[in-house]
Amino acid sequence: MTRGILIVGDDAPLTTALMAEAAKRVERFASVIIPNRISGPDSEMPDFSLGAADRLTWNPSSPISARTLILAAENRLEHIDDAVLVCSPPAVCCLPEKLVLREIETMVNDHIIGWFYLVKELTAKFRSRQSGSLSLIVAETGPAGKGKDSLVDLLGPAAAASFRAFAQSLLSAAFNEPFYVFGFSSTEQSGDPEFCSFLFKIIDERNKRDNGKWHKHGKFSFFK
Repeated sequence: MTRGILIVGDDAPLTTALMAEAAKRVERFASVIIPNRISGPDSEMPDFSLGAADRLTWNPSSPISARTLILAAENRLEHIDDAVLVCSPPAVCCLPEKLVLREIETMVNDHIIGWFYLVKELTAKFRSRQSGSLSLIVAETGPAGKGKDSLVDLLGPAAAASFRAFAQSLLSAAFNEPFYVFGFSSTEQSGDPEFCSFLFKIIDERNKRDNGKWHKHGKFSFFK
């Protein structure tokens, strides 16, 4: 049986870079890109020369959709061995009173609630199989500008903080699980190839010493 890799991430270069790295390791893998419904159009699936990605759909606000996604990934891959979740939420820069209700709802549904539903389904599957790895990657976000008149990203950092806190809880509980949980945090959203290679090296090795920890590499700033 071939190795089954599922990558789910926000519409950001970091997600694309991780998919390119996965394409070096397997002939096919499953992926979901969460479209930027706040400030940009749906992204197109990258074209890989060393592999192919089966693009799946997912409605993050629906618990039923999370379960359907896992079943669809298993149908394509036979089984899921490694799940890579990438949180790199879009920025919403404006004054607080200018926040749009639709954008608030979209951010909460697409970039906060959905991760809880998806992790619930993935961990249940890994626990049933008594194997697997769950990797949680968060791209650190910050103010959009440094000047006193610069607009600040009001929603992106909040979504990233929620994911980070959820990831920390999952890492803390990892030692009681029959599967691996790895955490990675990047100060950039560009997707450095060396970082992506390092990340998959951790996943590939499945070292017990790496389980339940945040990992750092090179210029990236990580939790300790």
